[in-house]
Amino acid sequence: MSNTRIPDILECLSNLSNDEVFTTPALANQILDTLPKELWSNKNATFLDPFTKSGVFLREITKRLLQGLEKEIPDLQQRINHILKNQVFGIATTELTSLVARRSVYCSKKANGEKAITDVFDDEQGNIIFKNLQHDFSNGNCKYCGANKKNFERKESLEQHAYPFIHLENPLELFKNMKFDVIVGNPPYQLGDGSGISTDAAIPIYNKFIEQAIKMNPQYLIMIVPSKWMVGGRGLQKFREKMMDDKRLKIMYDFENASDCFPGVHIDGGVCYFLWDKDYNGMIDYTFKSNNGLVNNSKIYLKNDYFEYVIRDNRILSILDKVSKDKKFSEIVSETKPYGIRKYLFNEPERYPESNLQLKPFKNSVKIYGVKGVKGGAKRIIGYINKVSIIKNQKSIDKYKLFFTTSYSTNAVNRQQKVDTIL
Repeated sequence: MSNTRIPDILECLSNLSNDEVFTTPALANQILDTLPKELWSNKNATFLDPFTKSGVFLREITKRLLQGLEKEIPDLQQRINHILKNQVFGIATTELTSLVARRSVYCSKKANGEKAITDVFDDEQGNIIFKNLQHDFSNGNCKYCGANKKNFERKESLEQHAYPFIHLENPLELFKNMKFDVIVGNPPYQLGDGSGISTDAAIPIYNKFIEQAIKMNPQYLIMIVPSKWMVGGRGLQKFREKMMDDKRLKIMYDFENASDCFPGVHIDGGVCYFLWDKDYNGMIDYTFKSNNGLVNNSKIYLKNDYFEYVIRDNRILSILDKVSKDKKFSEIVSETKPYGIRKYLFNEPERYPESNLQLKPFKNSVKIYGVKGVKGGAKRIIGYINKVSIIKNQKSIDKYKLFFTTSYSTNAVNRQQKVDTIL
């Protein structure tokens, strides 16, 4: 007899794009382990994955319920019918993923197909729904997700990425406004141009799924998302403030290296998954795993007295206690335009005529670093501008500075020698 292991098909799926990352069965079960065990023997508990891709969460939930309800519903077929009809629901991200998810859960891409493991559905979708929606553009961007009209106003035959869960005022209308005890899943992480190619223009979108899920008022919410929201991220400040203030967050696992959860996948800042409990009010059981594999467990509040950001590794608290009398980082850091000049100076110097941009130093000039050209032909360049054209932070011009690259990463810091000004 051969000992060859037949692999789980859901372990073999490749990611469709950089915007959406598939969850393995092993990871899905780690995440589901954060839920109370009594849920799996509750025949009335309802579960929703509102952004299902492979159907892995729904399948693993079904397997757990099949085991947990064995005594209450002894007949296997009756048990399957009850679970799939009354307890397990999903909203697919695309038409393609709806077929994959139904195949994973019903063993048929059609819920009422001949090979489906249940015969309780009259239609092809069953309880795993896909609704093809359009973006609602206002002033060039979708009012729900922020998608750029230029990139996403496309032919109906092309995927719109107008995810139903965040493009409907009340997505539960898809299920006749039924109440869900658990909302769980792995939402799309960013919204680029739909090409699947990560770009600087990509904006975070996972926060919108979390906020929408909380509005649905489930008993429990579990999601796995990038950890970047804790320390930065484009447009995530208000979301971060809400999360840091929310004492309903009960459990969180935070991985500095995303490959610990998604082998072979790089996500700046890592990923985390959390359990939100509607009735909980207290500190979080927080587990942090660093890049070097060290694991630190603690009981904390996300909000702290030092920063407007989450302190992910609490080992640095002792250091912070020692330096707390010094200035906070937020008091000395500058984000965009620290000197009032934008990066297009070298390509469009006419927009700053007072700068008198030249390639050689002149009297009362300041050295400035920048980029000239466009992508593919751009190159770093050094120029000199009139000191009086600098309208902000003149006192810091001659001081040493620490320069962070545009894209956040734990190793994306370039230590500069005497930096005059950098665009």
